[in-house]
Amino acid sequence: MDVLGHYDHGDTIASHETAPRFERQGTVALVGAGPGDPDLLTVKAQRLIDAADVVLYDELVSDAILALLPAAAERIPVGKLKGRHRRTQDEINQALVDHARRGRRVVRLKGGDPSLFARAGEELDFLRRHGYEPAIVPGITAALGCAAAIGMPLTDRRSSSSVTIVTGQAREGEPAIDWRRHAGQRRTLVVYMGRDNAAAIVDGLVAGGQDARTPVAVIANGTREDQRVATGTLAELPALAQRHDERAPALIVIGDVVRLSTAWAPAEPAWTAAW
Repeated sequence: MDVLGHYDHGDTIASHETAPRFERQGTVALVGAGPGDPDLLTVKAQRLIDAADVVLYDELVSDAILALLPAAAERIPVGKLKGRHRRTQDEINQALVDHARRGRRVVRLKGGDPSLFARAGEELDFLRRHGYEPAIVPGITAALGCAAAIGMPLTDRRSSSSVTIVTGQAREGEPAIDWRRHAGQRRTLVVYMGRDNAAAIVDGLVAGGQDARTPVAVIANGTREDQRVATGTLAELPALAQRHDERAPALIVIGDVVRLSTAWAPAEPAWTAAW
């Protein structure tokens, strides 16, 4: 039995010291699946997916992209949601090595881009220590995909000269994020995984000098057929963040560029369907 529980055909893995040799050298690729729209996959990502023997995929990989996986490939869900982890990171790391040692073409499929908030560093370190140099295939990260999906630039020379991308959750055991240092005008702040901390984000930014009237957008299931967008002001962010299914991946954009999006309609109901 492997660290993920079982294999489809009942085969087993020997201990690492006695692992058998295979004629074909196994490979590992960390592949970005983008924010959900399968049309946004890169050509290289699709090529590696098509050739995969086994795909370990995250919770954020959309059903539309999973439908593109080859029928013969073994599929292993290893996603993480708040309060529910299918596998620990250590188990995922070991599984990548175990499958590669069997001579398999392994694809670690990650939502968005594998280098941004996707624990690629931990997996790279583990794989390299075990003799594998994985390919890294960039994916369109949520900040770029969601902005494009609502017709919004992330910078604008009239209102925003920089973009800051930050996680909305501090690592367990670490101090809470000091949102005051992210406050500022003429800039765009993009927050991943920030819905549950919306109130703290508002309090910290306002305490740091951010105008409470700054436009914000909360984009759920960005780029997908069921995309939904809520827009309003920073002061309204906690309420806007609760207007969608808590299981849906959501991105928060804060800054004057939100006024340029197709979703910006402060005089209308906050929710607008994706075009």
